[in-house]
Amino acid sequence: MDDLTTRFVGQLLKFDSASISEDVRVLAKRHLLDLFGAMLAASSVRYPIGDILLKFVEQEGGSPRASVVGRSRKTSVTNAALTNGTFAYYCDIEPHHPEAVLHAPAAVVPAVLAVGEAAGAKGESFLTAVILGIDVACRLSLALDPRALYARGFHPTAVAGVFGAMAGAGKLLELDAGQWVNAVGLAGLETGGLLAWASDPTEHSRPFNVGLAAHRGASAAILASLGFGGPREVLSGKANVFDAFSGVLRAEHLILGRDSRFAVAELATKLYACCAFLHPGLDALLKLLHDGNITVHDIDWIDLHFPRSGASIIDGNSLRSHCAQYVLPVAALYREVRIDHILFDQRQNPEISRLYTRVRVIHDQELDQGYPRFYSSIVVLKLKNGEVLDLRVDIPKGHPANPLTPEELQAKYLKLAGVACSSDQAALIESRTMNIDHLEDVKLLGDALRLS
Repeated sequence: MDDLTTRFVGQLLKFDSASISEDVRVLAKRHLLDLFGAMLAASSVRYPIGDILLKFVEQEGGSPRASVVGRSRKTSVTNAALTNGTFAYYCDIEPHHPEAVLHAPAAVVPAVLAVGEAAGAKGESFLTAVILGIDVACRLSLALDPRALYARGFHPTAVAGVFGAMAGAGKLLELDAGQWVNAVGLAGLETGGLLAWASDPTEHSRPFNVGLAAHRGASAAILASLGFGGPREVLSGKANVFDAFSGVLRAEHLILGRDSRFAVAELATKLYACCAFLHPGLDALLKLLHDGNITVHDIDWIDLHFPRSGASIIDGNSLRSHCAQYVLPVAALYREVRIDHILFDQRQNPEISRLYTRVRVIHDQELDQGYPRFYSSIVVLKLKNGEVLDLRVDIPKGHPANPLTPEELQAKYLKLAGVACSSDQAALIESRTMNIDHLEDVKLLGDALRLS
């Protein structure tokens, strides 16, 4: 077994709740609540993806051991992880890690919840497993270098998310040293995830990538717990994940909870249902419009300066959620970006159609200095009267350096949850989430998330 795997497995074995401060626990619970709001909204019958997934679950069958969020049924552990993981990334408004460029909770939490329900895990163990899984996913993405993953056409959330889901599930299953080695190896075999979803206008395969990460991570941990073997040198042996997916190994990032810092405390909250790269630009655009009392009818054109290394993701992307030319006009008209604006094409509106061809993305090398730690953006707005306005935003609202207040986060959660459930149900989910470490059985959380 290679030294890197030995050290990594040693960290997984030693990770325990005693090293997690109360402040980190509170942040973790808030991000859980934020994620559950996104999952509930995605499960709504107003969107076709839920019914398709439920038909798949019904056809596949399996022992009903874990809840499907926002629906009335239980299914197998891996099918629940797949379905809930897909829900978690569907609305594109769930927590994410800016520097690691991935949506770790969306891959990790569905796997841990499904395994936890089936195992009858205590809420305290569930919370610890979630924090571990998020840490693993984020640190691995940083070790791989998300910029290198994107350059090769891989989705960081899908690649690193499998390892995070495996780690969280493995923690609940109390894997021993040998089982951890096998679980890490199996996660390496199962990981993957192309950015090819950019050519799918249904927005189904984009979140499915993350559902697969949850499914595969849970599978790796479960198989290892049953004695299934796996490759022992998947991190730095022959044909390892770093060589395969990025060609980069930044091993210094593979330190979990370094200096009592946990990745869950570095997550950002999204206010707009679209690619996180667009959020600083959206903050800038909306502030310019608000401060100048400007309407969409006043705008002649919009330039968005974005770090060159990431600009291609949002410049003319055929997927509306990742297309600056689409999202910025939507925000200019509606003063927000909701998932309905993404799923249901708004270009029949003449103002959005007009501005769609008048948004330019400037691939700005000078902004590359802080990327991907920051998605620094400059919006230049030219008005029909000839006036030109500009504003730079480095840290958008919701970033850990510019966080939402607890009241703002709760309001976001209630708005999202209200798409799928009653206010009483939303309140019950909130209560059980914010008190998760006191629940005797995580099934109580699953019961609340599973709507009748």
